[in-house]
Amino acid sequence: MYKIAEQCTPTRVDENKRLKLFSAFQMMHDCDDLWIDSEPYAKEVFEKEHRAQLLAARQVDIIRVPELREKLTISTSIYECKPLFGFRNDIIRDEQGDPCYVSYSMGAFIDLQTAKLSPLPQEMIDSLTMDEKYPMEYCDRRVRLPKVEPTVCAPVVVTRDDIDYNHHMNNCCYIRIAQELIPSDFNIKRVRIEYKVAARQGEELTPLVYVDDNKYYIELKCERGTCAVIACE
Repeated sequence: MYKIAEQCTPTRVDENKRLKLFSAFQMMHDCDDLWIDSEPYAKEVFEKEHRAQLLAARQVDIIRVPELREKLTISTSIYECKPLFGFRNDIIRDEQGDPCYVSYSMGAFIDLQTAKLSPLPQEMIDSLTMDEKYPMEYCDRRVRLPKVEPTVCAPVVVTRDDIDYNHHMNNCCYIRIAQELIPSDFNIKRVRIEYKVAARQGEELTPLVYVDDNKYYIELKCERGTCAVIACE
């Protein structure tokens, strides 16, 4: 298990002084990326063989939203790793050690030079520190859209500021876009997101919003296909 310390700073909270969902996603994403420093052999393999893990899906259950100035601990732990896919839990806890957000995610291992799936060597997998799978409800990683007519919203342009060091739109930005498309008073208790086609700088994303059974589903599409599908419950 790898941990980092964080805090609900003024730029990370909303007008009600509560941690933004976008900020919570950023904290988990940062912890995931920094985790590699705790696995020197895995880091060496990733660097020498030009590997990367791209996030394919994430589920986040919201237990309690922290408020301004609260100190938090973010942890990430691997509970399963296969040659092509890895699975981890991310937990955001408050100062008392109680969970505020619990999450599981799945990532795919790719070769950065070919942008294709590339299996990890078994000896690297065997070297990883594994933890027990966190006891939460594990929903299907695929987000299936309801059979209702969607509302087509105004396109959103992917800006330079949205791009990360993998040269595509950072995974957290999809959540920021999705939140603008649902009512501000909708109390989100769970988010599931499936990533499909990585959005690039300058592309237009067309949001389609589906509402079914008091749940909101957002599909973000570009000319190359569906970039992400998000379910907010």
